[in-house]
Amino acid sequence: MELSDLQVFVVVARTGGITRAAAELHTVQSSISARMAGLERELGAILLRRHARGVALTAAGEQLFGYAQRITSLADEARRAVRDDRPRGPLRIGAMETTAGIRLPPVLESYTAAWPDVDLSVLTAPTESLVALVKDHALDGALVAGPVDDVDLHEEQVFTEEMVVITALRHRDLDDALRGPNGPRLLVFRAGCSYRRRLEAIVRARGVEPKVLDYGTVEGILGCVAAGLGVTMLPRALVEHSGLRHRLRLHRTAPADATVTTVFVRRRDAHVTMALKEFHRHLHAAADHSALEPSPVALQL
Repeated sequence: MELSDLQVFVVVARTGGITRAAAELHTVQSSISARMAGLERELGAILLRRHARGVALTAAGEQLFGYAQRITSLADEARRAVRDDRPRGPLRIGAMETTAGIRLPPVLESYTAAWPDVDLSVLTAPTESLVALVKDHALDGALVAGPVDDVDLHEEQVFTEEMVVITALRHRDLDDALRGPNGPRLLVFRAGCSYRRRLEAIVRARGVEPKVLDYGTVEGILGCVAAGLGVTMLPRALVEHSGLRHRLRLHRTAPADATVTTVFVRRRDAHVTMALKEFHRHLHAAADHSALEPSPVALQL
């Protein structure tokens, strides 16, 4: 198999169409089709099923896609390793929405100023999604809620966040907020978020089965909490930097739920590029200045 054919196959599978792949690769559709037909002949299997909206992977195509992703990713790593005398090229970092909001800005500011030749991209998603993307070689590393405890990943503690339950200002405690006229509602990120799981456990320990409403952004969650539509759980530092802070009440949790460790994970078997090494250094420099003091305004649940 030619590496270039596998690279084209990955783009076709990801975009879901010959036309879209040709546009991304700046070539003609006939060239893409010829490459895919040749790859199918070489492997003796049908990889793509054509339909009106593009193409879909067959069972054989699905199997090849995972291998092709790993092979092309390793090839990219090899190229970077050979010319890796200074930070440059792509660097794909993942982070939880909350971490991206409160911890990454100073890291990104110093890093991009120091290494302008690095093509840095940041993806925000829940912990479970980010871990899967790192394992699939789609991200070089990610900041997630720890511990992860995965044998394929190297993880290192970076930040420790004080967690608080957040209600509208009028609620003196969590029990009062859960007795709202519309029943107990948790306003959280989508499934796979570690903060969501922790809040669900806290509420269920009170004998309450809550309704769970998914939101995509911190601003959306805090705005609805301030309006009295439900409760949430987030790092205290994030809330105290919010423009809605004066409309929210923060409640300390029991000691077992009071902190979350943010860890940086990467694949153990992946080459650590100069770009990633320098990102790691800037990340820890920021962590050294991020110690949190207990909030004097937080209440005990």
